Amino acid sequence: MKKTIKKSWMIVSALTIGMAVFTPHQAEATTAKTTNEITVQAEQQIKGTIKSVYGDSITIKGKDGKNYYIGIQNFSDEQLEKMKLVEGQEISVEGSLVQDYSDFYTFNVYKKDLPKEITKVDLAKLEKLFNQMKKLEKEEKYEEVDKINLEMDQITKPYILASWVPVSFEEFMEEYGFGEKNIVIKEKDKKQLKDIYQQWIKLEKSGKEEAAQTKFDEFQKVLQPYLDALYPPVPFEEYISDMEVDIPTEALPKLKAVYKDAQKADADKNDQLSEKLWNEFNEMINPYMKPLSFEDYMSNFDFEIKAKDKAQLKKLYEEATALDKKGDYEKSSEKWVAIDNILNPYYEANKEILISASKVTINGKVYLTQHK
Repeated sequence: MKKTIKKSWMIVSALTIGMAVFTPHQAEATTAKTTNEITVQAEQQIKGTIKSVYGDSITIKGKDGKNYYIGIQNFSDEQLEKMKLVEGQEISVEGSLVQDYSDFYTFNVYKKDLPKEITKVDLAKLEKLFNQMKKLEKEEKYEEVDKINLEMDQITKPYILASWVPVSFEEFMEEYGFGEKNIVIKEKDKKQLKDIYQQWIKLEKSGKEEAAQTKFDEFQKVLQPYLDALYPPVPFEEYISDMEVDIPTEALPKLKAVYKDAQKADADKNDQLSEKLWNEFNEMINPYMKPLSFEDYMSNFDFEIKAKDKAQLKKLYEEATALDKKGDYEKSSEKWVAIDNILNPYYEANKEILISASKVTINGKVYLTQHK
């Protein structure tokens, strides 16, 4: 269990506010032609039923009984919208095998949202850097990956700034949702916030990143009391009411005291003390956590398990959770390892086959991507 985190408004990238999304040339769908069903081993063509939809990817249960994870990132947003992908639909897919989930994020996918004004020279530089970055990622050289990302940002930022149309102050404030909680910002504060917001926009537009960040910190400082009202600390009683726990009455006062101290450390932005107290709270409450029933635990797996293995798993699971409850984690770890040893062959047999799609046939229409 992780510590509670007070929800707050986080700006990942200031430049995403009000920035238009650029899409590549979009291919039209055509009427589907009848094709013979062939397996993935032949030409990477599969037919099956959609199990789940994740926006830019789907999972399919193939008619061959295998599980497929299909990357559809190379299709335009317009094409994806027209596909109207929903669970339970019959679908046919053509594409190429990929080795890892990270392989779906290609340069063609990356450049989809780049401003259309970017020059061929800069695009070539970006592609070279992108390929270097992917290589370093596989080598797990993450510090060097960060450096490459900064280089790429240096190239793209002028184009993004030039095309960036910030939302109005009123639209920006509306995104916080103060109106939904009937929180009214004082006129004096609203005027100050609007002035700061406009100054921040100018600094961002001029590429003065450090000054812009300082200005946005100033904005957050004025707004903080309203954010605190929007997301008040969760009372201890409410927090534990959402948990599957069986806490004896005599243990509640100590737990509540540590919980409140941890919340105060969060409010004071004392990260070191906060981490210490939340760890202490978690250690105190863990013995009172109710484990999932074996049936609920098994419901997490979407494959059939042999009756003999299931019986062995149930015995091991009940022993492991009982040992966890007692805090005997060394012995429980042995039980969990034994559980994994039984389940691993099932995981392997039901492992998803990764396909980067270049052609999708659904609802009698064929969609082709320009990138294969």
